[in-house]
Amino acid sequence: MLTTLPQLPDSTLSAANLLGGWLAQNDFASRPQPDEYELVVLAGNAVIPTIDAACQLAADEGKRLLISGGIGHSTTFLYAAIARHPRYNTIRTTGLSEAAILAEIAHQFWKLPREKILVEDVSTNCGENARFARRMIDTRGIAVNSGVVVQDPTMQRRTMATFKHVWQDVAIAPHWRSYPGCQPELFNSDNGVAFKGDATGLWPVERYLSLILGELPRLRDDAGGYGPKGKNFIAHVDIPLAVEQAWLQLTEDDTLRHMSAIRALR
Repeated sequence: MLTTLPQLPDSTLSAANLLGGWLAQNDFASRPQPDEYELVVLAGNAVIPTIDAACQLAADEGKRLLISGGIGHSTTFLYAAIARHPRYNTIRTTGLSEAAILAEIAHQFWKLPREKILVEDVSTNCGENARFARRMIDTRGIAVNSGVVVQDPTMQRRTMATFKHVWQDVAIAPHWRSYPGCQPELFNSDNGVAFKGDATGLWPVERYLSLILGELPRLRDDAGGYGPKGKNFIAHVDIPLAVEQAWLQLTEDDTLRHMSAIRALR
């Protein structure tokens, strides 16, 4: 990857922000209110503002927090994010699951009682996050009418499609709503492309762009995608034409062209 991403044309930045904003599905007009959810599900990821948002939603209202995440291909990014964080860097990470690490953050720094934290530490990908979260809810007999799902914003829409897929056989399924916790937006700074506002705990810009470039092919409902007509990992997702056009524009940008291959479909 590049160590510094140079400034990009305004049209390319607009396309990146349109695609990134759509992927970071947010089903709330403002911060979720206490009567809008009974359970918070945090899928393991390495985006600190997202982790903080989930912990705050649970801690401030005394809700249960179900954390899903074992050790997968992205776990090392969480280790690195914790090591860099000015507060969380005291937490031991090496060899621990994502859920175990995030549970310590919720308990130590957000004062969430351990009995309010449910830890699912086996899943290694987005699909298993949903499947094993359902298994934990079912086996423990947890009644959930409505819940908030929090994930890395680049994966938020796919995660919601996965939850819909996993609960598709349930007549009265929980009403899951999406809340990414933060909304990334890029701009041209004097030193190249950067995130607007406080970028603490976010991805390097290059990684963020590679993630959103790799995400749209996964969401497609075709032979190569994750939808029912492809690998059948997720429910069908309607992709707006403007989003497809934004993705295409990014893949055709000379600076970003090579990034479309950084994340091979898994």
